[in-house]
This record gives sequence, C-alpha cells and structure tokens, in this order.
Amino acid sequence: MRSVDFFVVSDKSPRGGMPDPLVNARERLLDRHLAAPPVVVRVEDPERERRPDRTASPEEYEAVVASWHEARAEAFEAALLQHEGDAGFLVWGDPAFYDSTIRVVGRVLERGTVDAEVRVVPGISSVQLLAARHGIVLHEVGQALHVTTGRRLREAVEAGQDNLVVMLNRAIDLAGLEDWSIWWGANLGTASEELVAGRVGDVLDEVEAARVRAKDAAGWVMDVFCLRRTGA
Repeated sequence: MRSVDFFVVSDKSPRGGMPDPLVNARERLLDRHLAAPPVVVRVEDPERERRPDRTASPEEYEAVVASWHEARAEAFEAALLQHEGDAGFLVWGDPAFYDSTIRVVGRVLERGTVDAEVRVVPGISSVQLLAARHGIVLHEVGQALHVTTGRRLREAVEAGQDNLVVMLNRAIDLAGLEDWSIWWGANLGTASEELVAGRVGDVLDEVEAARVRAKDAAGWVMDVFCLRRTGA
C-alpha cells in the first residue's frame, strides 16, 4: 500500500442513497496503515443486471457478468488515464477467489491505452479464515474439496460432491440437506464477524439470524461456508 501513488476504489453507493460501507472500510484501512493521507479515486460502479428472469441460465448470467466487466474496465481505464503514477486496487480477501479485479484490469490493458505491469499481492482468503475460526480442516484425509458459488450449489450436490466450500451467497437455500454438517461464517476478520456450526437442520435458523445481524452491524454481508455430507 505504501508503494503506490493512488488507489482506485469501486463505489457501489446507490444513486442518491447511503454511502458504500466498503469504500469507507477501505479508507479506514488506508488511514491506519499509511503515514500520509492517501489519494483515493472513487469510481462509480456500473449498474449490473440482477433480475432473476435475465440471469436464470448459466449463459445469461455469464453474458451479464461479461457486460458488467467491460463497463468496469471502461471506468477503471478513465481513472488510470486521469492520474499519474502507480495505482493500487484494494481487494477483500484473496483476488484469486471469485473476484473480478484481475480480469477487469486485464481488460484495461488489452485496450492498449495504459502501459502497465500488474503485480498481485495475495491476501488471506475467507476460505482460510473460515477454517481457522472454526478450528477445522476443510476436508477429511485424502478427500477432495469442491469450491463453488451459492448459485451452483445444487448443481454440485447433484453431481455427487459431498464436501464443499460455498461463496457468493445472495441467499442460503439448503432444503433437503438438513442432515449435512455446516461451518458458516460472515464478515470474517471484521468487527461484525458471525460464526455458526452444526447440523444444517438444527442451525439454519441461527445462520439466517446471524446474516441479518452481520448486515445490520456493517451495512453489508459476505458469507462463506463449508458443507459436508454426513459420513462423507
């Protein structure tokens, strides 16, 4: 963070609504770790299609995400061209896990207007924090671990996966999986962190209540969980 000249930050504040709490969190982090006030360039995050009828199939969802990434690349390109020096992008957790920043910056470079070399500094992922907070190994001896998204959870279960880490959850639907075991966490590593573990059927209501508490406390909720079939 001390080696760059300015920071590009996506601002997801609703138009005319409340400030983006994640922008504020990034600014607090910079204030804590930098000796001088940081230069923060806020980029309004492009609108993304989220209506279920427009993103129902994998093809529709991928097309929507591709369009969103292209719009983000245009916004990032403009910010980079308007400022001199090295730019930094602050990514929550590890950018190798379900984050678009590396792909979007790659699109910017493909345009040929920005001459740059990208260096990725890995962070601590929510997957690592989840295992550490619960004091577990994410798989049994010699067992595979399948990492997926909430959108594709059912697909993975139907394909026979019985030990999963699930990320990007707009909602949690575990109907029919009541006898599985779950280790769940939200806003890991922050003051609004929440943890729940147990048999799905026994703790699902507790998980839902904890999600609400995390969002009320922080203004946002990012959760991840390990899901394991009983006896797997």
